[in-house]
This record gives sequence, structure tokens and C-alpha cells, in this order.
Amino acid sequence: MRAIWKGAVSFGLVSIGVKLYSATEEKDIRFHQVHRDDGGRIRYKRTCSVCGEEVSYDDIAKGYDLGGGELVILTDADFADLPLTSSRAIDVLEFVPAEQVDPILYNKAYFLEPEGTATKPYVLLRDALADSERVAIVKVALRQREQLATLRVRDGVLLLNTMLWPDEVRTPDFGFLDEDLKVRPPELAMAASLIDSMAGEFQPDAFTDDYRAALQEVIDAKVEGREVVQPAEEEAAPAAAVDLMAALKASVERARVARGEAPSGGVGEPTPISSARSAKQTAKKTTAGRATAKKTTAKKAEPAKKAEPAKKTAAKKTTEKKATRTPAKKTAEKKAAPRRSA
Repeated sequence: MRAIWKGAVSFGLVSIGVKLYSATEEKDIRFHQVHRDDGGRIRYKRTCSVCGEEVSYDDIAKGYDLGGGELVILTDADFADLPLTSSRAIDVLEFVPAEQVDPILYNKAYFLEPEGTATKPYVLLRDALADSERVAIVKVALRQREQLATLRVRDGVLLLNTMLWPDEVRTPDFGFLDEDLKVRPPELAMAASLIDSMAGEFQPDAFTDDYRAALQEVIDAKVEGREVVQPAEEEAAPAAAVDLMAALKASVERARVARGEAPSGGVGEPTPISSARSAKQTAKKTTAGRATAKKTTAKKAEPAKKAEPAKKTAAKKTTEKKATRTPAKKTAEKKAAPRRSA
């Protein structure tokens, strides 16, 4: 890391020399604007809208728009007279409980490293701050701007969090805030049950930027000249809930199943998810049963067809046998006839 600022933490009568480092970095994939046909970079010129001439950085000043096309032009000399107490000091104003600082006020984070012989007072402030379970409210001038910030301890290092000023936080103004909406106790209880079923310990490493990973895959594929694999489509977002209680119950059961817990079968009414799952399983069993019965019937029918020629053969032999015995029978009857008349 490279230090972006050097100064001192003013802690009462103690001055602690420090270096400032950016504690975070954005991982966005950045692109250049290029000409589609030949890949040439697109360049922009700084031109004056009045005279049309190209303007260098040395001739550029800052203008404040008064409205109606009027501007107030400010130069570097005007900014030099502004009341910045010091561009190299971090002044500790007070120590407050961390929970009193609304997270919406936090802006950017910076690590502080002790410089030179300031290691011992640095460690002293760090340990005292950690033991007090408070954060230090400080003022610091960064990039020609005075900013409110906090000092706290993270991983054995002092961390400076710059903050927004209170008037930089917008006040929400939405119509539903004026509506008299009532939440029923059963709905609130079911929502609390859903929260409990989805409770866990926050582990930042468990979450990834899927879009950035997919975009990097596309870039790598372009470089290697191979075919880009189309990622699997995400499940469609569920439709807006009509029955709030039913949606809450379904969400609780889905969360339980996702965590490997047994679904709440037999307790209360079936949820839409359990009903749909049961219907799906029943349909699968019915389809499988029909397929099995069909195969069994087909197996039974095949031997019957094969046995049919044998049946015809047996019938033929029986007929022939009867035919051979007929003359003998007639002779016996003829011989027996006179005896009957005597």
C-alpha cells in the first residue's frame, strides 16, 4: 500500500505522527471507450463553449452557478484563504459510544500507521480506545475539505472513518409514512419466526460478486478465443404476495428446509410450498405407478401370444385322434346290433 497523506493525531497534549492509507478498494472492472471498428481510444478535448478553443489545465478555474446563466469564478487564491485549521492534523474532539453513531454517516475508511518514533503513543491511544469501548470523534482536512470522522480499532490498527455531515443525509419523504397501516399480531409473530429461521452469523467471505465474476469470465473467454458458456438463468422473483400470512408461513418453511431442518408437517395448516410439494410428489408416484402397470401388462400379454400356436396344434391333434377312432367305433356298433335284437 502507498500512503496518501501524512500528518498527526492530536490527542490532548500528545501528538502522534501517522501515515494514512486507503483501507478499501473497489473491484469494479473498468473499460475504455473505443472505436468499434478499429479499437482506437476515444479522447475528449476540453473546449470553451464561448470561444471554441481548447483549454489547458492551467487555464481552468472553478465556477459556481448562480442561476440564470451567471457564474462566480473562484481561483486557487480564493481557496487558499478558507479557514482550514490545518491540512496535516487529526484533532480528537470527544469520545462517544459506538452505537450512537448512525452507520448512514460513514463514508470512506483509512488505516493509520505510526510514523517514526510515534509507535508507543500510537499503541497507547489504540489500547485505551479499545478498553473504553468508545470511538473518537475527530476533524480532519482531506483533499481541501474539512471532514468529520471517527477513530476506532480494527485488527490492532487505528481506523479512520470519514463521515457525512448531518445536512448531507436526506430525510425520507414517502406517502406511506402518513398512512395508518395496522399490522396484526399473528403476522408480526410469523415475521419474527421467519427472522429466527433465517438467523445466522455474518461472514463476509461467504458472499461474492457474481456479476463481476461472470463478466471476468466473458473477458477471459474473449482473450483465449474460446466459446463463452452461457451462465444458468436465475430463478424468477416470486410474485407479490396477496395473502401476507400465507407468504410468511411459506417463507418460514422454505428457510427451515434450506437449513436442513424438518418441515413443520402436521402443525397447523399446510403452507403453499408444502401443498405444492405434496401435489408434485403425488403426481410423480401416480405417473410411475401407471408406467409400471403398463410394463407388467405388456409382459403378461407376450407369453399369451406365444402360447397361441401351441393351442392350435393341440386342437389339431385332438381332431385327428377323434378322426382315427371313428371307424373302429362304427364296427363295434355294427357287431353289437344283432346281439341286441336276439
